[in-house]
Amino acid sequence: MHRRFSLAGDAGASLSTDAVTYGWDIPREDSLKLLGNVDGKRVLDLGCGAGSNAIALAKAGARVIAVDASADQVAAARAACEAAEVRVELHHAPLAELAFVRADTIDAAVSAHGLADVADIDRVFRQVDRVLKPECHFVLSLPHPAFALVDPSDPELRVRRSYWETAPVEAAGPDGPKDVPRTIAGLVQSLTRANFRVDQILEPEPTNGPRSPGWTDAMAKLPATLII
Repeated sequence: MHRRFSLAGDAGASLSTDAVTYGWDIPREDSLKLLGNVDGKRVLDLGCGAGSNAIALAKAGARVIAVDASADQVAAARAACEAAEVRVELHHAPLAELAFVRADTIDAAVSAHGLADVADIDRVFRQVDRVLKPECHFVLSLPHPAFALVDPSDPELRVRRSYWETAPVEAAGPDGPKDVPRTIAGLVQSLTRANFRVDQILEPEPTNGPRSPGWTDAMAKLPATLII
C-alpha cells in the first residue's frame, strides 16, 4: 500500500485553503504559479474532494466550478465552502461527464490527484479540452508512477512491481480507492490525443518544514507527486 495525497475526508479538511495544493509536502501554487492569475476567471476543479482547492481558488477571486464523483465529498465541500464564506458551483457527477459546462467557457482547469482512480482518463481529457478556451491551462497532479514501484514501509525501498504493470494499486487500505497506474509517456500520449500541448512536467522535491499526515520517509528519496 502507498499513501496517496487526498483532498477527501479528514485529509482534505486538514489542508490549507490559502493556495492550491498539488500533493503532500511539495510546493504549492503560490510558489509554482502554474495557473497564473485566476481573479475573475472561470476555473474548473476536477475531483474537488472536501473542497480545499476550490476554496483557495475562490479566495483568489476565481469563479469556481467544482466536480466530484462522490456525493459525500460534494456535501463535505459544500459545508466547507459555507464555513469559509465563499461561493463555489458544486456538481456531483462522473469527472468525464461535464454536460453542464458549455464548450469553450473555462479559463483554467485543475485536478489535484482527482484523476488517480479514473479508468478512462482519455475521456476526461477530451471533456476538459471541450470546455477549456483555446490556449488556456490545464494543470493536473497524479501519484508519481515511480512511487508505486516500492512499499514506503520497506526501509530498503525494494522494487515490488513492474513500472509497466497495469493492475490497480491499493492507495489507502483495502476499502479505499485503487489508483490506476500510468506511465509518464502514456499520460503525455493521452493528453496529446486530446489536443493538449504539454508545456511542463514537474517532479517536485519535498519542501522543508513540518510534515503532513501523508508523509513517509520514502518521499525523501522518490517523488510522490507528478505535475503536468
